[in-house]
Amino acid sequence: MAVNGFLQRLGIKNPILLAPMAGSGGTPELAAAVSNAGGLGAWGGGYAKPEEIAATIRRIRDLTKHPFSINFFAGGYETECALDAQPMLDIVGEVHARLGLPPPVLPAMPRSPFDEQLEAVLEERPPVFSFTFGMPSSAQIAALKKRGIAIAGTATTIEEARRLAHAGVDAIAAQGAEAGAHRGSFAAPFEQSMVPLAVLLRGICAGVALPVIASGGIMDGRDVATAMTLGAAAVQLGTAFLPCPESGAPPVYKRALLEAGNDTTVITRAFTGRPARGIANTFIAMVAGKEHAILPFRQQNDLTRPMRNAAGQQGLADFISLWAGQGVARSRAMPAGELVRTLVEESLVAEVARA
Repeated sequence: MAVNGFLQRLGIKNPILLAPMAGSGGTPELAAAVSNAGGLGAWGGGYAKPEEIAATIRRIRDLTKHPFSINFFAGGYETECALDAQPMLDIVGEVHARLGLPPPVLPAMPRSPFDEQLEAVLEERPPVFSFTFGMPSSAQIAALKKRGIAIAGTATTIEEARRLAHAGVDAIAAQGAEAGAHRGSFAAPFEQSMVPLAVLLRGICAGVALPVIASGGIMDGRDVATAMTLGAAAVQLGTAFLPCPESGAPPVYKRALLEAGNDTTVITRAFTGRPARGIANTFIAMVAGKEHAILPFRQQNDLTRPMRNAAGQQGLADFISLWAGQGVARSRAMPAGELVRTLVEESLVAEVARA
């Protein structure tokens, strides 16, 4: 597989990028394992405090001498909530009773921690910084560039890609409709931004003169080869790496991924308040038809966290967010480094078959 200019700039040999996966799935160990195998490891710090971010960057540096990426949420927060929270407290309270937890308490509306989080990145200077849910300010983009940090932004539409290019990013992560976890849409409602990856890739590659990273439903080497044929400079995978031993996903989550016989994923706001793709389960069903009661991101996320943590500890997949892309039925368990090597080998075979 040829090393393109984008990979050369990043200092990696394989076009395999780990999705950041803020929360339990992403770990320093997983990021380092992908980087050590010649890909680009990543860690999502969207929920982390600045001191945790700094410590994690140092930990990854202890585990690998190769490049890696740090990712935050650059938007998506609401400043107030006009909803009556009691209906959602009642739904979550029912689950708390099943799990043996005390009644839920309504969390405060959190403000975006992005500015403080970015300060930790500017101080620690990881090789790559990526973001989703919005865009940093022009001053923040300039500060990252001044420190020699490569920048990638998430786009779910061609218009978002154009805005990112105008802002001065170095690469664009094209998040197709097939992608697992949160939608990165910021220029239009997510319902209008559910573009299939192949269509999105073609459009962005034709309309924006920047390297494009394909993301969404990519699970094996054939998917990698297809994305590269459509113009991608690299691919980004999240679901594929969750079953790896280096992943921090609870065992019950990993089992759900490996046992998925077909695509049972849905888009839901039930767990966090923001649209995200995951495997359908009991809690999503409990909220179905009551979407009007869902609190904003990330107040809803903070409200459901005790439920999700307890369910994960008790091995109950019914009440945790099982984020997964549409290729989930092709999940497989192996060490992260082995998966990177397997993806590269499979993509080479697919390239030869296409020739």
